[in-house]
Amino acid sequence: MQSQDVAPRPAPGSAADRIVDVEQAEAALVEHYPRLVRIAYLVLPPRLGRGRRVLTAHALVQRALPRRRTSAPAIPAQSTARDGDPGYAYVRLQVVRTALEAGLPLRLRALPRRAQLPPLLPQVWGLRLFPRSGGADELALDQRLSALSCPARAAYVLRGLENLPDGDVREVLTEAGVDDADAALRGADTVAARYALLDSPEFDPCSLQARPTDLMRRRQHTKAALAAAAALAVCGTLVALPGDGWGPDGAAAPAYAQNPAAEAALDPGRLVRISPAAWKTSARTDFSVWPARGGLTGDDALLRRALAVWARPGDRVRVSSTPGTPSGGPAGPPQLLYAGDVATARVVILYDGLRIARYAEPKDGTAGAALDFARVDGATGAEAAAVVLDRADGNVRYLTAPWVSKAAERDLSKPGAGVMDLTLAEGITSPLSSPATRAGACTTWNVLQVTDASGSYLLSDLGELVPARLTAGRPTAPKEATGAEALRSWAPFACSLGEVRAQGVRSVNAWAYARQPLPDSGGQAGWVCTRADTWRGDGSRVLAQFHTPGGLFGAVTAQAGDVPACGPRDPHVLAGVLWKSEAGSWYLLAAGDKDTESVRTTGGVRASGKGSQLAVPTKQGAQAGLEGTLEGGRSIRGLR
Repeated sequence: MQSQDVAPRPAPGSAADRIVDVEQAEAALVEHYPRLVRIAYLVLPPRLGRGRRVLTAHALVQRALPRRRTSAPAIPAQSTARDGDPGYAYVRLQVVRTALEAGLPLRLRALPRRAQLPPLLPQVWGLRLFPRSGGADELALDQRLSALSCPARAAYVLRGLENLPDGDVREVLTEAGVDDADAALRGADTVAARYALLDSPEFDPCSLQARPTDLMRRRQHTKAALAAAAALAVCGTLVALPGDGWGPDGAAAPAYAQNPAAEAALDPGRLVRISPAAWKTSARTDFSVWPARGGLTGDDALLRRALAVWARPGDRVRVSSTPGTPSGGPAGPPQLLYAGDVATARVVILYDGLRIARYAEPKDGTAGAALDFARVDGATGAEAAAVVLDRADGNVRYLTAPWVSKAAERDLSKPGAGVMDLTLAEGITSPLSSPATRAGACTTWNVLQVTDASGSYLLSDLGELVPARLTAGRPTAPKEATGAEALRSWAPFACSLGEVRAQGVRSVNAWAYARQPLPDSGGQAGWVCTRADTWRGDGSRVLAQFHTPGGLFGAVTAQAGDVPACGPRDPHVLAGVLWKSEAGSWYLLAAGDKDTESVRTTGGVRASGKGSQLAVPTKQGAQAGLEGTLEGGRSIRGLR
């Protein structure tokens, strides 16, 4: 039975059953040349750069003609006026096939395919050609498509630009050599169906802008041509000699190779600058819609230094990065978030879709420049609400998202103390006390509270560029930590945030999972599990903490790293502590979450009980393990 998402096939003997000759394919290619080049441009890998993608797209379409009469593919040309044109269906299939081949990695033991090499023709000497720029929506779509694989991009383009149903898209990709067309379709599903944007000038390689190449560099290259010819002869001789040949670095490019993509990434004129009003109409609330702010956004010399240090930090540049954050140069022109004077320094903040990079240099020179990195992939909403702009004298200042309407300072350890409003000037907060660099005993923990149209949320400085988001509640449905109950849950355990400083933490959730009556009429104790998750996925930290009545702070009773406990994947926890009553008696106390059906001890203390809690008389220094059974029969072990 025919699938419902496949367009009906023409009957035998119709247009799609005929032989395609060269003249028929050429007529289809000439008539639909702009559309075919647009398809090739969108499917080609973004790493080629806009200029090379333009020339390669034209080359692939011009090479799509058959050498002789050939059979037409069984896939319809399109569900529009082109339907039934076997010449167009054939040429389009060839364009998609070769564009996918251009995205394949080069293999050491196989000759590269023609599509993987720079095109011999067409060529334009002395000019750089690239499509006209679109708006913020086109830029956002281009970034999303760049993250897809070549087959997934091809699936998105065939759906949106060619109006093909999924069944026909699957057949086109299969005939073009894609091994798993279903995976390509699933990948295309991850990008919103904004197909009208594919007709934008942003993706039109036939409507181009022209700019000269570097004129001084061309002159230098001409002078170097004779020296290069002589060097080539010498190198040819060296290659023929026995030994290591080209040397231990193999095919690695030298530090200052003239790579077009690297040059584009270091050109301050090509920095991405978002319109100040883009965030108001965008469906996204992340760093990609932040406008460029600060008084030095037009200082090309400063921006050039920041980009150059990012790509090649010198020996005297202080470089730091959160764990799991690559510190290499940007793959393409990054987005400018800020450039301006901050206290005694000039600061530039950049974003490349994966990382935030902060460059700072003194106002009186470049000695003592610093470069900091933080990973922020997937940040949205509260996670993309603020970036550290400056730290000085134990204080921190933030650059906030354009949608933040209010900022305030709150002491997390004192839930009833209220908030102190901070001024916001062009998105920059006034200084607030930072606990991240404080030494000595912890008695307070100040956090940033920001407010936007959706509500308020708390962010804590943990010594990194991006503050960590604080939440509270059961791990499967955490809420913002600004409510009264959430603040009371956090208060005794605020200082425990010091345990996860400088670990690349993305968010920390506090879950008050149990209240336990204490023996000898000691009142009720609270059990809280705090879980810190990182931007890189691994390195999570789980702390089980215990708070007795009247105590100012809680105590960490158990901790573990890289475990699913107390998280959305495994919202259960079991922990215990040795506790001494006011009467002088020692007890082993244990508590699990409400889904715990029974608890038992192992080791030096032997006891068991029904329910989620256990209190067993014992001696000082007793050693015991904990095991529990959840509803349904699953066993869990206590955190250690």
